[in-house]
Amino acid sequence: MSLFPTAHTVGFDIGGTNLRAGVVTETGQIVDARSIPTPRTITELELGIARLVADLRTDHHIEAVGLSVAGFLDPAGEIVRFAPHLPWRDAPVRRILSGLLELPVRLEHDANSAAWGEYRFGAARGADNWVLLAIGTGIGAALMTGGEIYRGAFGTAPEFGHLPVVPNGRPCPCGKRGCLERYCSGTALVTTTAELFASRRWPDTPLTARLASHAAGISGQQIFDAARSGDELARAALDSFTHWLGEALAIASDVLDPELIVIGGGVSRDSGDFLPEASRRHADRVVGAGHRPLARVGTAELGGDAGMIGVADLARQMVTS
Repeated sequence: MSLFPTAHTVGFDIGGTNLRAGVVTETGQIVDARSIPTPRTITELELGIARLVADLRTDHHIEAVGLSVAGFLDPAGEIVRFAPHLPWRDAPVRRILSGLLELPVRLEHDANSAAWGEYRFGAARGADNWVLLAIGTGIGAALMTGGEIYRGAFGTAPEFGHLPVVPNGRPCPCGKRGCLERYCSGTALVTTTAELFASRRWPDTPLTARLASHAAGISGQQIFDAARSGDELARAALDSFTHWLGEALAIASDVLDPELIVIGGGVSRDSGDFLPEASRRHADRVVGAGHRPLARVGTAELGGDAGMIGVADLARQMVTS
């Protein structure tokens, strides 16, 4: 009789700050997890992944490993072409890690991984044609249709966050200007607050005092909290964010005509502060407003674990299909 009668898979969420690994059951439950600071070199990163898997295998029977990667992959999920916060460049990561771990390995884009998790176990269960907008530092996006992840011809679709919406607008790290994520993200919320603060005199509040002191930065969460307390500056910044989210929802509906749009990422925790108004703008701004069915708009259910859960489930399919 096996010491570990139940086989599980490991899902990795590889972020710029932390490397997280979770043991995931076939029902999408994380039963064990480990985390270390994300190593900065290729060798250290790959050995760090191997050490976490080895550690988890002491207590669990692991049959496959999935990696959720914030970066560009080839359509076959073999190569990490570019990941802005990771050292891999045009690297055959799946082959290398399969050999190192002596286990089947699945690579997937982080937004696709989160979308699969929500489709299998969260807010998108039963949806046939739907979109995930993962809004945090930037905007990640995923499209699923007919139970399959849509990748485009070269594996990079969809990039809603880098659609220019303001001509010659704010510079974006992608190299363009005026991208949607420069106006509708946690980072954008902070930028908008700072710009509005500099534009005129605002009532004295803890938020304005913090901005005036230049002693420390502010976070998106502090702005949400201040807006809930009635801070005029924070509310104005949140209004701008909400406006652009409504535009993003309308763009997604006009281009893809989905039945469901799920808002995930860090800002989804505060969706009650902006999603009702953004949904109303969505309804007003779509082509044919008032004369067409409208996508339902909901909030992700799996939180920050969606990517780990999703990619672990995708890895499981490699050994059960």
